[in-house]
Amino acid sequence: MIVADTGGIIALVNSQDRHHAAVRKLYERDPSWILPWAILPEIDYLVSRRMGDLVARTFATDLKDGLFVVDAGVAKDLPRAVELLGKYAGLELGLVDAVVMAQAERHRARIIVTTDERHFRAVKLRIQPPPRLVPLD
Repeated sequence: MIVADTGGIIALVNSQDRHHAAVRKLYERDPSWILPWAILPEIDYLVSRRMGDLVARTFATDLKDGLFVVDAGVAKDLPRAVELLGKYAGLELGLVDAVVMAQAERHRARIIVTTDERHFRAVKLRIQPPPRLVPLD
């Protein structure tokens, strides 16, 4: 299972991103990515600001057309996300990253697509073996 973070999706849709080639290669090999509900507003905001409304609308259409699985398991993930926020308070983790991590645990992800090395390397998830971080690993 592959769970994506905001930075991973930004790298996928932005051909100018330094991680684009590696992330696109992974997506082409295995497009069954799960997008946690919490990353969608961040993606919409960042894509609109950096790449424009057309790209943002195209991404929304891709979501509608099922190119990604959006997991809206709020009740399933918030308790673990809040637990992670408390345990790693010194990291200033943030709710979005904590939700991504909670979903990665729940789905037993083998890969997390993220460009956030600081947070995703520091947190010890309840998954063995720990998921690979693509494109970082």
